[in-house]
Amino acid sequence: QVQLVESGGGLVQAGDSLRLSCAASGRTFSGYTMGWFRQAPGKERDFVAGISWTGRNTYYAHSVKGRFTISRDNAKNTVYLQMNSLKPEDTAIYYCAAGVSPDPAGPFDSWGQGTQVTVSS
Repeated sequence: QVQLVESGGGLVQAGDSLRLSCAASGRTFSGYTMGWFRQAPGKERDFVAGISWTGRNTYYAHSVKGRFTISRDNAKNTVYLQMNSLKPEDTAIYYCAAGVSPDPAGPFDSWGQGTQVTVSS
C-alpha cells in the first residue's frame, strides 16, 4: 500500500492562489491514479480532481474546473493541486488519495491525513 502525506495548506484571502503537495512512499507511485478530495465542516468528503498514472488524463469536479489544476511528478513521487482564484467556499480539509483504477475519477483506496485550507472573504 502507498503512504501519502499532504502539505501546503494554510490561510489565504479570496482570490489568492495556493499549491498543495502530496508526497507518496511505499509501493511504486507511477502505478497509481492519484486524486484530491476535500471535506468542509459538517459536509461529506467530495471529489476535487484526479490524474491518471501517466498524467495524460485528468478529471475535475465542476466546482473547481478552470481554477484548479492537478499534476504529478513521478520522478519525485509527488502529486500537486494548484488552486487559483480561491473562494471562501473552497475552505476545507484537503485529502490526497491513490487508487489502482486507470480512471482518474477513481475509485481510490489509500488516503492521506489531510491539510487544512482556509479562504477568508
